[in-house]
Amino acid sequence: VNSPCLGLRKACFLLSVSAAALLLLLLPRGQPPAAPRRRPPPAAGSSRPPPQRPVSGSSAVSGTRTGSREEPADGAGGLAGSSQLVRKSRPGPVGGSGRESLELKDIFIAVKTTRKYHKSRLDLLLQTWISQARGQTFIFTDWEDRELRLKAGDHMINTNCSAVHTRQALCCKMSVEYDKFLESGQKWFCHVDDDNYVNPRTLLRLLSAFSHSQDVYVGRPSLDHPIEAADHVQSDGSKTTVKFWFATGGAGFCISRGLALKMSPWASLGNFISTAERVRLPDDCTIGYIIEGLLEVKLLHSPLFHSHLENLQRLQGESVLQQVTLSYGDPENKHNVVSVGGVFGLQQDPTRFKSVHCLLYPDTIWCPAKKMS
Repeated sequence: VNSPCLGLRKACFLLSVSAAALLLLLLPRGQPPAAPRRRPPPAAGSSRPPPQRPVSGSSAVSGTRTGSREEPADGAGGLAGSSQLVRKSRPGPVGGSGRESLELKDIFIAVKTTRKYHKSRLDLLLQTWISQARGQTFIFTDWEDRELRLKAGDHMINTNCSAVHTRQALCCKMSVEYDKFLESGQKWFCHVDDDNYVNPRTLLRLLSAFSHSQDVYVGRPSLDHPIEAADHVQSDGSKTTVKFWFATGGAGFCISRGLALKMSPWASLGNFISTAERVRLPDDCTIGYIIEGLLEVKLLHSPLFHSHLENLQRLQGESVLQQVTLSYGDPENKHNVVSVGGVFGLQQDPTRFKSVHCLLYPDTIWCPAKKMS
């Protein structure tokens, strides 16, 4: 009874063995399994995004060259061998440069001032560099000045802070500056004082070397060493201290949006004032404390920012036109100004800002006409 079934099973077995042998014969011998296909590398000039240039150690602020010749600034002549400026990328294939595509409209420039300087200082700034960056510049003051409001419109911001020159008043204004920058949505926050001349061209060139999403804090220290501040109170009543560098507000400094957002727990919505009170530091020192002391992001020291605390006579000729910020001495040191000639005399232009502006923007209507050769 079982012999037909047994024969059928043998036939099925033989058929299976034959099919397996046939498949083995059809497969290529000695070859490993096929690897997944890879895309070929992009050809030169392709649109692949370039790698980001690292922030730390960047030649943009270190003052050292990286072997590439620096380009002249637009309309400002050559760099006169200066190694201070960020290296300007040469035109090349798309994707050949690590520079960020940045425009002046991406920068929020905050000018800190007070009522008594509206005439003597702000009128000069409005006449000179602010005229080239009016849409990006916001004036933070402590008094509702109708005349200034007519000139600056909603770019004059009355902070309602005290007009006295105290730590609390300065930190109050910086707190408002920071919050207004976050509201603006712009990529870079740059703070300057009302005795600074800002060169928008070199500022744009400097910041273009970085990505605004990176942690970037760039400026010039007023000291040759980091400062120390009491940080936390221990259970036994003793205090821990932290050392950090800070960029002096008198020369100006810039902070990327990515870093500014990280500062928020200690800086936004009035927290900046309480942070400053806790460490008992003025505004620019508190900025350094938050960034270096708490967030552990290093200040990028740049020689392109200048305050009245340094000897400005050392800046001469073409190099004057390549700086990001300039300043001038106070009434007690009124001769501490940059050395630039050929436009206005010292009596007409004691700060030298008008002369600098006319060298940068010779077509300005109030600048002296060019001499015919």
